[in-house]
Amino acid sequence: MRVLLLGATGMLGKAMVRRWTGDEIIGLSSAQADIRNPDQVERAVVDAKPDWIVLAAAYTDVDGCELNPNLAAAVNTQGAIHVAKAAARRASRLLFISTDYVFDGKKGSSYETTDERNPINAYGRSKADAERALNERLPDCCIVRTSWLFGPGGKCFPDTILKLATSRKEIEVVDDQRGCPTYTLDLADAIQQLCRLQAQGIVHCTNRDQCSWYEFAAEIIRQAGLTTLVRRTTSDKYLRPAERPKYSVLSDQSLARYGIEMRPWKASLASYLSERN
Repeated sequence: MRVLLLGATGMLGKAMVRRWTGDEIIGLSSAQADIRNPDQVERAVVDAKPDWIVLAAAYTDVDGCELNPNLAAAVNTQGAIHVAKAAARRASRLLFISTDYVFDGKKGSSYETTDERNPINAYGRSKADAERALNERLPDCCIVRTSWLFGPGGKCFPDTILKLATSRKEIEVVDDQRGCPTYTLDLADAIQQLCRLQAQGIVHCTNRDQCSWYEFAAEIIRQAGLTTLVRRTTSDKYLRPAERPKYSVLSDQSLARYGIEMRPWKASLASYLSERN
């Protein structure tokens, strides 16, 4: 199988390049193939002749998207459409990385793939619009929603907490947003399996179990063997450009239908910390 990976130098892209085995992987950075440019996308797809295209390239700075929604739409929505059109012309399958932020966080129980999209920030809107466009143009595409990514090779929450812990005796972390932390290497493995299983439709892919950002931070400190005190706080103490959903836990039922099970996030965090050391 030949796989064209767009966004190969991002945190998730690096994990996929590292973990994918047994197939031919053509990984391109945004500098090599800017998905905002349809000619560059077309050329990349023609040259690679892929069976699958995995679209991991995205503008993921949530506050940045809020401040520049046109850029968010250009990359996350229109860029995805460019890739979908090229995939359709070359009869390539497409797997698109999406987000829990397509939901408003008001449900209060795990989101299923059939739940209505209702994003509350520009990043979520750009991804939700991309999902709708891909469903129209490529009905057999696979949309993988994930959340709270962490892993080596990029800026992530555990790395931030560990750096703060080196200079502070205590830190405050919000306790009123809940989700599912997801280790990029585990997600990369799941994506590889989904491609081999010819998956289509929407699939929710996160590590098992849920937590708040406070609980995530406290577990990071505990597993790292540090003494920094982690205190609870609320989102209204931190004014940020983009509103975040209060509850964005994704159900694992769609992933289970493919016979794929991801391990608990605490176990993945242990792997991350072991590698970081």
